[in-house]
Amino acid sequence: MRAEDVAEEPPRWQEPLVALYRERYAPMVRLAHLLTGNQAVAEELVQDAFVAVHRNWAKADNAPAYLRTAVVNNARSWLRRKVMENERRPQPSGPAQMAADEMWDVLQTLPERQRVAIVLRFYEDMPDDDIAKVLGCRRPTVRTAIHRGLLALRKEMEK
Repeated sequence: MRAEDVAEEPPRWQEPLVALYRERYAPMVRLAHLLTGNQAVAEELVQDAFVAVHRNWAKADNAPAYLRTAVVNNARSWLRRKVMENERRPQPSGPAQMAADEMWDVLQTLPERQRVAIVLRFYEDMPDDDIAKVLGCRRPTVRTAIHRGLLALRKEMEK
């Protein structure tokens, strides 16, 4: 038998990782979409997060939490890059009129930390302690960010 005749078998992924992918892919894409406002970017960020989970599978004690943190961190990095690109991009001569989802528009008016804290609280239904771990801050900081973010949202919605 020649080497060319032997069909290579594709590498097999660990079954728990496949199960995690099947269970958490769609919710993580929704989370990333809420944070970025872009479906295609959200899908890419989630794929990158799954690659990170796969790479660190042996070290990850809680794979779903590791995945969620990776998605949030990827989204935050993407948002920082987008802000930098927008700051350095030449401004158009006139304002563009775009029809968009009102809640998304209002969410975008919030600072990043407030937006992430609100999305994690009300979309992911995460407790303050978990949000603090994802954001890398203390629990009172999370509560303050959510409080101020909700006040700003109410104020924007009244306009």
